[in-house]
Amino acid sequence: MSVASRQLQSLIRREVLRFVRRPYNTFLPPLITNVLYFSVFGVILGSRIGTISDVTYIQFVLPGLVVLGAISNAFENASFSIFHGRWNEYIHEVITSPLSHSYTVAGYVLASALRGFIIGGLIIGVGFLFTSIPFAHPLYLVSFGVVTTTLFAGLGVIGGLFAEDFDHLTVMNQFLLRPLVFFGGVFYSLDQLDGLAYTASLLNPMVYMVNGVRYGMLGMSEINPNTSLVVLTAATVVVLFINLLLFKRGFGITD
Repeated sequence: MSVASRQLQSLIRREVLRFVRRPYNTFLPPLITNVLYFSVFGVILGSRIGTISDVTYIQFVLPGLVVLGAISNAFENASFSIFHGRWNEYIHEVITSPLSHSYTVAGYVLASALRGFIIGGLIIGVGFLFTSIPFAHPLYLVSFGVVTTTLFAGLGVIGGLFAEDFDHLTVMNQFLLRPLVFFGGVFYSLDQLDGLAYTASLLNPMVYMVNGVRYGMLGMSEINPNTSLVVLTAATVVVLFINLLLFKRGFGITD
């Protein structure tokens, strides 16, 4: 193993241990939150709504809740880690180390994407307590899981570099990401929309994520899954490139 690889491994290990060592703050809240979601939206409302596109309502909303939990945690982990490092000035140790900018970005993004992926898996486990999951296309499910968590880990890096205080991180997560998810077809079918509302929904990137995960889990999607995967992959590449440029400039760190 090369020196650079060992340095990257050390950075990823540090970032992973940071959230693994605090399971009550990292893993327990999304588990409790999703038990409540499944109980209210899946069991109570689901029994009244019936089925959507030949699946039960609780099965229909499950992929969206998985996406919400996964991307929120991927974004939160990266943004908090970067900003906390800036706030306490220990991120300079990473920047001034022999680790290249690309490896630095990879370390923060991979650790944060891993957290999001784990949370998504835990939410699927909670879903098993309430309904059956056929896993129609597991390869697509994993692919969308990897792409979406990586994308939002990269966005979290940008958020962490731009944030001026901890309140900014809360605003980004709670008032930007979550509304996009809720208007991304989590609790309703796009077929229920028409005209401008339907067209506007197609501009929401969450629609592609939710439908992609839904296709992997249930075998149904209102958007071609290959199109969704290409769009999200392209967006991920762009975001990671921006991450690299910001680190090379020292944006938010040396400015």
